Amino acid sequence: MVRHELDRQIATGVRRNDASDAWAFSLRRRNERSARADRGNLDCVDREQSACSEFTNGKSLCGRFAARECFGLNEATDRIYVANNEGGSVSVIDGKSDSVLATLQVGSLPYVVAANPATNKIYVSNTFSDVITVIDGATNAMTTVKAGSADAIAVDAKLDKVYLLGYENTNLTILDKTANVAGKKQVGMHPWAMAVNEATSTLYVTRVGNAQLMALNETSGVTTTIPTGAFPCAVAVNPVTNMVYVVNYGDETVTVIDGAKREVVATVKVGRLPEAVTVDAKKNRVYVANSHSDTISMLEGNRNSVVKTIHAGKHPFAVAVDATNGQLYVVSYDEPALRVVDPD
Repeated sequence: MVRHELDRQIATGVRRNDASDAWAFSLRRRNERSARADRGNLDCVDREQSACSEFTNGKSLCGRFAARECFGLNEATDRIYVANNEGGSVSVIDGKSDSVLATLQVGSLPYVVAANPATNKIYVSNTFSDVITVIDGATNAMTTVKAGSADAIAVDAKLDKVYLLGYENTNLTILDKTANVAGKKQVGMHPWAMAVNEATSTLYVTRVGNAQLMALNETSGVTTTIPTGAFPCAVAVNPVTNMVYVVNYGDETVTVIDGAKREVVATVKVGRLPEAVTVDAKKNRVYVANSHSDTISMLEGNRNSVVKTIHAGKHPFAVAVDATNGQLYVVSYDEPALRVVDPD
């Protein structure tokens, strides 16, 4: 019903500024229903044999209606951390063998996961909780810190900073290298998604109510706002080319931004109701999850155009790329919930 109402608002052409609150509420409600799902299988595709295998995982993998950031990749260790909403756990997956190495209990309704490859620490938030769980990737030992509710987490491994974003909070919470609260940063109303370019020490935050991307210089604190499309719900950065990609749920486009000039250079049409984006910097590719097209759009960074459409199961809503081998991890409402896809 929530999704239908969201579709109706977009289809009837409600003005962007008038509809933004309704869109935010609808997606937030969809995320909060994560505990009602009951799914527990992973599907892994062997890249060389094109074979599929299925194995049991914790209850409610990522969870239906879960966050787009419900799993994180640690490229340094080639491990994937997946939040199991209903099971109250995080599954640790070996990226080489696609097997579950451990299942860690992190409390009720784990929601967002992010990894720091430099320190091998993994940060997990829980719905309706102000506690962040910090996992030591070497030992799987866990500690907790009371830092506030987080609907999104971004990590700057170079500066060893962690940013926590709440949909209903006008401030970002900043954690230092000891996982203690080091400060807050005003970002305005309706922040939604974050990405960090460590090469330029820039944090990007989408603001759905204003249809804007905010670029924050992490050193000076100076901010710049850049226009996007309707309801910018996801953002990713290519640190090699310094290009920024913003997914606009409302008008089903991707805004391509030159990070150095802080200017829009292209607007690319993708599939229906896109929700997530990831970048393969090595191949200069961008992948966008289109939840109502059941597809992943692959963009070539040097052309700023869609060059391939990949089937991704029913309603894909989260996607990440393993930089070491280029394979995609896609979470959808389908069975199995997590797919490993070779985009080539």
